[in-house]
Amino acid sequence: MANITASDVIEYLYCPRFIYFMRCLDIPQHEEKRYKVQKGRDIHLIKAEVNKNYLRKKLNVVRKEINVPLNSEKYNIHGILDEILFVEDGSAMPFDYKFAEYKEKLFSTHFYQSNIYALLIQENFNAPVNKGFVCYTRSSNLVKEMNFSAKSFSDTQSLINDVVKVIETGYFPPKTKSANKCPDCCYKNICVR
Repeated sequence: MANITASDVIEYLYCPRFIYFMRCLDIPQHEEKRYKVQKGRDIHLIKAEVNKNYLRKKLNVVRKEINVPLNSEKYNIHGILDEILFVEDGSAMPFDYKFAEYKEKLFSTHFYQSNIYALLIQENFNAPVNKGFVCYTRSSNLVKEMNFSAKSFSDTQSLINDVVKVIETGYFPPKTKSANKCPDCCYKNICVR
């Protein structure tokens, strides 16, 4: 079975055809040429070095780990999480930095990425995970909380399975329902509309 990354699921949520072009046809996006991608990577490096010992007391954090590589054989997925926050009650929480502005709603890509990290934390650390956080660095480091449920975990597992299906079978999925994403897409010249 194909082992995918948390980023693969995010790409699939943006447009299912990204996975087909990237993983089936092996056509790179050339993300390294995109300003926001590079800036986001720089932010992650800075956040990993600044306030290494800072614990979020308002969240009852007793320990944290930074830039944690996580892998799951159960779910066939891996990724690197910005921070895992361990709480007094024995639970843990994913904490992810985004080079993005908060626009009055939490993007589904951020929510599902956090769900993936929650599943990975549960498997790798044997700790319950009930909520996670996203820090929007372009909105003055605004932190938004999200709660997880059995349904969100089930939906996340279904998404993972959908991505694996595309990779393993070469299935050409339908394009995104949001046509406003297409003009800025790196695959727009080869995508059948």
